[in-house]
Amino acid sequence: MSAEEALQELREYCRGMPPVAAMGVEVDGFHDGALRLTAPLSANVNDKGNAFGGSLTSLMTVAGWGLVTLKLRLAGLKAEVYVADSQVRYLAPLYADLVADAMFGEGQSWETFLDTLVQRGRARIQVDARVVLPEGGSATTLVGRFVAIAKR
Repeated sequence: MSAEEALQELREYCRGMPPVAAMGVEVDGFHDGALRLTAPLSANVNDKGNAFGGSLTSLMTVAGWGLVTLKLRLAGLKAEVYVADSQVRYLAPLYADLVADAMFGEGQSWETFLDTLVQRGRARIQVDARVVLPEGGSATTLVGRFVAIAKR
């Protein structure tokens, strides 16, 4: 499967999940090991006129899930991917559209993850995600562990 085919498949997955579709999530691309998702502020605004905290967390979680799912498809493997746990930090209010980047955490080995999945039928990997501020820096960060369970 090509990268563009895998990205298109991920776009279709996102459109098929009602909460994700309601947020207006779009798969922007995959560059330098990071998956980027976007969502309009207008669909994710709170009573203060900035991005709703739940939307920020959801977008980063979907980005992490999407990164693992995308990489598995590119590796030719089929597995169900779940978030096992995560830690979120809200650093600054966001008054613009939401842009989330997700990448594997420092020191994480994709190859070890794949080997473990093939051998044991399940594996976990840390993903770091953030929603960026238009002027630079992060509005919100997430560190999460994602689990893949091989489909039989």
